Amino acid sequence: METFFSFLERRIDDCSSLLCVGLDPHVAELPEPSAEAARDFCLRIIKATAPYAAAFKPNAAFFEVFGAAGWNALKDVIAAVAEESRRLGSRIPVILDAKRGDIASTAEAYAQSAFEHLGADAITLSPYLGRDSIDPFLAYKEKGVFLLCKTSNPRAEDLQDLLVMHEPVPFKGTGSSGAPLYEYIGGLAQTWNTGNNIGLVVGATQPEALSRVRAAAPDLWFLVPGVGAQGGDLETALRAGLRADGKGILVNVSRSISRAENPRLEAAKLRDDMAQIIRDQRVVSKTTITEANKTILLQGTNLSSLLSTLADDLLSAGCVNFGEFTLKSGLKSPIYIDLRQIISYPKLLEQVATSYLPILRQLTFHRLAGLPYAAIPIATAISLQGGYPMIYPRKEAKAYGTKAEIEGEYHPGETAVVIDDLATTGGSKFEAIEKLTAAGLVVKDVVVLIDRQSGAKEALAAAGFTLHAVVTIRELVDYWERTGRVDIGKIAATRAFLAQE
Repeated sequence: METFFSFLERRIDDCSSLLCVGLDPHVAELPEPSAEAARDFCLRIIKATAPYAAAFKPNAAFFEVFGAAGWNALKDVIAAVAEESRRLGSRIPVILDAKRGDIASTAEAYAQSAFEHLGADAITLSPYLGRDSIDPFLAYKEKGVFLLCKTSNPRAEDLQDLLVMHEPVPFKGTGSSGAPLYEYIGGLAQTWNTGNNIGLVVGATQPEALSRVRAAAPDLWFLVPGVGAQGGDLETALRAGLRADGKGILVNVSRSISRAENPRLEAAKLRDDMAQIIRDQRVVSKTTITEANKTILLQGTNLSSLLSTLADDLLSAGCVNFGEFTLKSGLKSPIYIDLRQIISYPKLLEQVATSYLPILRQLTFHRLAGLPYAAIPIATAISLQGGYPMIYPRKEAKAYGTKAEIEGEYHPGETAVVIDDLATTGGSKFEAIEKLTAAGLVVKDVVVLIDRQSGAKEALAAAGFTLHAVVTIRELVDYWERTGRVDIGKIAATRAFLAQE
């Protein structure tokens, strides 16, 4: 049996679009306040935009306001999408925007109404009653659900931004500050998605939250409202929330299309704008065309599809160079990694910070300790995304004022996790750890973006510390070789050099 998201992805491939057209027949936009006018309003939008729509999302409230006649009009609208699908030869899914949230027989009745009576393919749900409120809908194996996670309304923060310390599978200790409830919901939904039928509603108006939810739920589809009339920026939303395969987001647009002079042209423009943004971002590697090709390229490497995008972007930003370089040790190296370049690329800096979060969520600590100088902007970006308090040990103590060796607020006995960009021999880590422990802080873990695999892990382990790396240099080299991003001769020279280190 085909699952909802398999069906959705086939439609997206057919129309080359990530546009979800919202069907919101506001009474103020209708020639008269009637169910018939609401139906005709939606039928006009459907006919105009169907070639460019990956999905349609009718809002149940604007039909329910007209009573039984409105409910019949909604059923007609969903049937019209099916008819337009037949005309185009490509089935277009319908996501019912109903935001249901109840349990037991009530939830079963809601599911039966949406899926059997109305014929919707998916529905939006509130997860705040727990898994009990979701299961009756998941019983329809071929249907989908989108759980409200981080919504675009201004006061969503009243509840959704509350910090939680609970520790199920998604979070095994997030330090003293905890994680926002919306991020926790994203991680929880990732674990629930055993049938490929759960997605999340994440608003476009807060791209930082969108990025955090993507880190918590790397595989899920997001339904993203808020672009256009609500102030969300299309490019920012895509950069923050897209998966590495260039999919994973349905951008819902309603008023910008319905109020356009020509809804068809507006839908086509939105479709094309998204495609251009994705091409510019190079979410899909230049050496790949389909996700199947991406999978083949990654076979034999330990790099995930998400980290492969990071690997490509580090190369493009000049953070990794191939040639002949003299290292601090005096050795001649065919590869040079300079992560200080990241500060000139805000989106890449954000992406790098996001890549640390899955590791940090597995650790227990009170504060980040960013090492000067390359890791300070990285640790700052992590602090902003994760809500973690930050400190940093100075390279030299102040000769004036407080004469501090460590900047930022901390208390003896607290645990600090050391953040750095690279790990080579571990020397700079030991210097920093000595300053932190002298101040009464406890250090157990060091987290870096890239492990050069030159002995740092072993040296730190011998001293009782654990090194965690987002990626290793050999994993990056394997990936660049298989994708053809780096000349094979340079790859061979790098491998030979790494074997000698």
